[in-house]
Amino acid sequence: MSSSPTPLEQPVAVGTGRRRLTLGVPATAASYESRFPLTPEGASLLIERGFDILMERGAAAGIHFDDAAYARAGVAIVGRADAFAADIVLHLPAVTAAEAEMLRPGCVLLTLLHTASQTAAGVAALLRRRIIAIALDLVRDQGGHRPFADILAEVDGRAVMAVASALMADPLHGKGILVGGVTGVVPCEVTVIGSGIAARAAARSAMGLGAIVHIFDDDIYRLRSALMQLGPAVTGSSLHPRVLASALRAADIVVATPTRHPLCIGPDMVAEMKRGVIAFDLGESGSAPAFPTLRRIDLGSARPTDAAPGARVQACFVNAGSAVPRTAAMALSTTLMTFFDDILLHDGVSGALRFNPGLRGAAYTFLGKAVNGDIARIARCNAVDIAIFLQFS
Repeated sequence: MSSSPTPLEQPVAVGTGRRRLTLGVPATAASYESRFPLTPEGASLLIERGFDILMERGAAAGIHFDDAAYARAGVAIVGRADAFAADIVLHLPAVTAAEAEMLRPGCVLLTLLHTASQTAAGVAALLRRRIIAIALDLVRDQGGHRPFADILAEVDGRAVMAVASALMADPLHGKGILVGGVTGVVPCEVTVIGSGIAARAAARSAMGLGAIVHIFDDDIYRLRSALMQLGPAVTGSSLHPRVLASALRAADIVVATPTRHPLCIGPDMVAEMKRGVIAFDLGESGSAPAFPTLRRIDLGSARPTDAAPGARVQACFVNAGSAVPRTAAMALSTTLMTFFDDILLHDGVSGALRFNPGLRGAAYTFLGKAVNGDIARIARCNAVDIAIFLQFS
């Protein structure tokens, strides 16, 4: 028997030849958008999936994470220009013209649509630099749902009741009362307009606080589904003018969410509402305000207590999710995992756009062309069908 050693197979690292994509995460400079899209845990998961993440120094301060937490997860902490120069840039507000000029030509920009904050100069810069811009809130999954818009709507609905509860209990800026009341004291009444995800989240939170909840919608099938989910403790009605007016007069808190036909609560109805009623508008970006005569307080850039104490109607609060930016960041990070998995599955954004109609419909600029009607109107140009270009790209 030979005593010579027997060679054994040894594992050897095999390169795939695929370059790791860089994901840039700049800080949010816009006053209307304080939410940040990525937690350290989310960043770690993306790095495991093959991304190199470049985050601007101090970008996550608004959600109370320091740079060291991201560095421990493997994120490179860089300057603003380097974060904007990545292959894919994740930046929730609409970019300004100056920010668009920092983007690498032909890169992918992931934002929220924010049509009210898009500027002609900013869109023109995106077109000039042939940026592939995708609005995350327009992305649809295979079931037709909008995962980013839906999770942000749920955060908004939960946040309004947290803000409202704090304001109602505030002895200076509110009434100094509990939303749910106590034994022998009638609880607050909450009127919710709409019965979508945000409305259901607000109603569920109000019920948990012990409030009396009324919900209205002009979509009977959606209203029926909401009432079946929420249970008999919530009263529901179609948007009958007299019934709604009665509920608004009795309400301590009013939450307006999107309905099939946009609802406008005018000055005459506002004048009949309770003194100190707290109003929220959770309408989508660019939609007409539900309370056009009320002063709007953006919770992304102001404190709830900026409303004048003792006013008949304190104000109409908007952008409620920005009042809880860390919760929004955790929700967005979770949703981003599925989004980037789809990009990797199709070997890049172009492949995902070609084979995924839910992603294709979320693009608003593509290699020098406006492919979204609202964005085209802002840029004063004609919108084109992205499918035409994907056939030849």
